[in-house]
Amino acid sequence: MATIKFVVDGKPVSVDVDPNMPLLYALRNDLALNNPHFGCGLAQCGACTVHLDGEPIRACVLPVSAAAGKTVTTINGLGTPEQPHPLQQAYVEEQVPQCGYCINGWIMTAAAVLKKNPKASDAQLREALSGLKCRCGTHVSILRAIKRAQTALA
Repeated sequence: MATIKFVVDGKPVSVDVDPNMPLLYALRNDLALNNPHFGCGLAQCGACTVHLDGEPIRACVLPVSAAAGKTVTTINGLGTPEQPHPLQQAYVEEQVPQCGYCINGWIMTAAAVLKKNPKASDAQLREALSGLKCRCGTHVSILRAIKRAQTALA
């Protein structure tokens, strides 16, 4: 066991855990956050995506010790219901969610891509999002929402 200190959505946190435990488990179980989600546990679906110092990572395979002293941003840290991030707003406007399980990965990945490259082409967006899964098949709506948010961010 070790005490790991880091920042989540702007708030300093501390967890007493096995340092090799996945960050996802600390976020969900120890810090009681309902996002990100556990999907595959193999970093293949993206449901667990968070930002670690601004970079999208799969929290299901990253040891919590890797977050020590760093900043973790979850989808809850992107915006609020009163002030949603443009991607969150676009998802609502485009009526993207069906089951909603995968949204975390798509929004967190797209937010990181658009922050680095606000004018990313459709091909660049598709490449950056290629490892994400949506079993409901809302890919066209997802891309439409990301393009809407991209316009709002420009």
